[in-house]
Amino acid sequence: QALGPVTNGANMITQIPTFNNFNITDANGAVILRLSTFFPFLIAILCIAVIVMLINSSYGRAFKAIREDEIAAEAMGINLARHKQMSFAIGAFFAAIGGGLLAVHLTAIDPNQFKIALTYELLLIVVLGGLGSVTGTVIGAFVYTAGKEWLRWCDNPLSIAGVQIPIFRSGLRMVIFSVLLMVIVLFYNRGLMGTSEFSWNGIFGTLQRWGKKLTGKVRKEAKE
Repeated sequence: QALGPVTNGANMITQIPTFNNFNITDANGAVILRLSTFFPFLIAILCIAVIVMLINSSYGRAFKAIREDEIAAEAMGINLARHKQMSFAIGAFFAAIGGGLLAVHLTAIDPNQFKIALTYELLLIVVLGGLGSVTGTVIGAFVYTAGKEWLRWCDNPLSIAGVQIPIFRSGLRMVIFSVLLMVIVLFYNRGLMGTSEFSWNGIFGTLQRWGKKLTGKVRKEAKE
């Protein structure tokens, strides 16, 4: 009962501040510095930086060893129970940050918002980006969000020449994403990035190799 005013009982949690509360205003209420647009990106960048530093630390290498082979990791002196508890706590910490950003974005939180479909969405993002890549997960999140919005037309009724196609109805885009997830798991389980990280040097190196091949092919055709 003491937390009733905070949690709003069994109903949704309301009265959550918005991102506009982070704007810096003057005495008259005019916005001097608009931080509402950049605040979620700053938090996301900070979390990604912490995760990258954690992965490159001794704890991160221990987590990787446990992921690859628990028996070998334990033989090397890694405490499995302690590191698994630590990984669970770290994952819960970043999940809490994501939940806080979601609450500020929606200004209200209802348990009905967290359905089983949300679990599949998160799984699809991770698998799509690459199970061993941080930047791949970020890219997968952008690709998934953009694709979900682009396929929104699939949830609307569609008729051709006056004949309504029954397959186009609410929830079709989630069916499409489910099929996409199965295809990725079966045929392209490395995802977009696999275990690699995004690198401008890697991209420029690839483009340079392609350019050399194309230039060599053009010169060869010109000589012939």
